[in-house]
Amino acid sequence: MISLGVKDIVDILIIALLLFYVYKLMKNSGTLSLFYGVLVFLALWVIASEVFDMRLTGTILDKFMSIGLIILVILFQDQIKRFLIDIGSNEKWRYFKRLFSHEQSSEVEHSRIMAVVYACMSMSKTKTGALIVFQRKMPLGNFEKTGDIIDADINVRLIENIFFKNSPLHDGAMIISGHRIKSVGCILPVSHDMDIPKNLGLRHRAALGMSQVTDAICVIVSEETGGISVAKDGALRVKVSAPDLEHILSDSLVG
Repeated sequence: MISLGVKDIVDILIIALLLFYVYKLMKNSGTLSLFYGVLVFLALWVIASEVFDMRLTGTILDKFMSIGLIILVILFQDQIKRFLIDIGSNEKWRYFKRLFSHEQSSEVEHSRIMAVVYACMSMSKTKTGALIVFQRKMPLGNFEKTGDIIDADINVRLIENIFFKNSPLHDGAMIISGHRIKSVGCILPVSHDMDIPKNLGLRHRAALGMSQVTDAICVIVSEETGGISVAKDGALRVKVSAPDLEHILSDSLVG
């Protein structure tokens, strides 16, 4: 008869919560089928090694497990990085982080948000396509290097001029980090999620893909309809109004 103590129950709960969090992370990143495959392999390994004590099969699977861990780290490096950053950026740790870092003033944060909101409103009226990425906790240096580094102040006219249809920098994404426009014309990972509506273009897929592999917030202005959309945490929200955009950015960037 199997007896479960308090320590065993806590152990099971920790593993269950960890699997649930990994499941959500894989679902948002569009790699859920790969997650299921790993679970099936682990189940076979446990059954062969522990339940039926199959020595030959268990030994072979053990060898695959030792190599498989390295392969999983390579395959899921973006998800692992995001998992660790999510833990470290949890609101519970905000008090401790204040002891070691100086938080940006909410007034400055709000001014840069409003500059982007006003620019998006203006570009929406003229149906000027745009893709703006806000860096949060996860560094975006690798994506910045795919475009042109400008390191400029955030203002409405500059954003509009960069995404102007005849501008050489209007293709690609703009990455904003801190209080600066770090890079423009950047290349983002494209999402292959089949649930994306067919009427949405490459900018929306790139924004969603970026939100799946990083914690960044992506704002899109459609060149076809002028509609504003937001990609965040692997989810895409379309037909966003100016007040809603301000609210989303303020909650996510200022807190």
